[in-house]
Amino acid sequence: MHPSAKRVLLIEDDFKLASLVREYLESVGYSVLHEGNGAQAPARILSEQPDIVLLDLMLPGLDGKSVCEQVRPKYKGPILMMTALGDERNEVGGLDAGADDYLVKPVRPRVLLARIESLLRRTEGSTPQTDLPTRIECGDLEIDTTTREVKLRGNFIDLTTAELELLIYLARRAGQIVGRDQIYREVRGIEWDGMDRSIDLRVTRLRRKLGDDARAPRIIKSVRGEGYLMSPQSERTP
Repeated sequence: MHPSAKRVLLIEDDFKLASLVREYLESVGYSVLHEGNGAQAPARILSEQPDIVLLDLMLPGLDGKSVCEQVRPKYKGPILMMTALGDERNEVGGLDAGADDYLVKPVRPRVLLARIESLLRRTEGSTPQTDLPTRIECGDLEIDTTTREVKLRGNFIDLTTAELELLIYLARRAGQIVGRDQIYREVRGIEWDGMDRSIDLRVTRLRRKLGDDARAPRIIKSVRGEGYLMSPQSERTP
């Protein structure tokens, strides 16, 4: 394995599946670490600080949602949650705990690889757009895309990678209505199937962290049947 290979920490209690995933990812150039017990997962994530975490939802000792909640304040890398449960509540719960994306099992190898690469590109900014400003201001909201810091009225706002990327995307298009299908293609790198609610959930989390009233949002507004619009003034309810 090349010493500069990206490190993946796979947290999965199905050892047969873990072996298959590990073999595949290593065959395409990744370095894969494995942990099979949820109770040990937070310590492994924080000590290893891998480039990306693949986290099963149903684990012995501690479930994936709880693992995610524990490490999120200190682990800034992307977390891709995997679940055998197609129940929307579980998918939403994982994202609400701070996961950046999710996949429903059985996981197809090429789809898994595409999601990993997409998350790593977003985290590293490996496709920089030098013609775009590195500082964005929308009223009281300030975003530094270089340091990846967000301030609202001078106070730092702690965001996950996925939340930050969506906020930057919307802020650069402040005053414009952006459709969900466009957001899925350009932010998540996939086509929207009309059912996936992950972007809606990210907007909900952003509103909560920005103090935006969910019933009458002033920063990130919903436009029925069209998508989202970020106010160029970043107004808040007094």
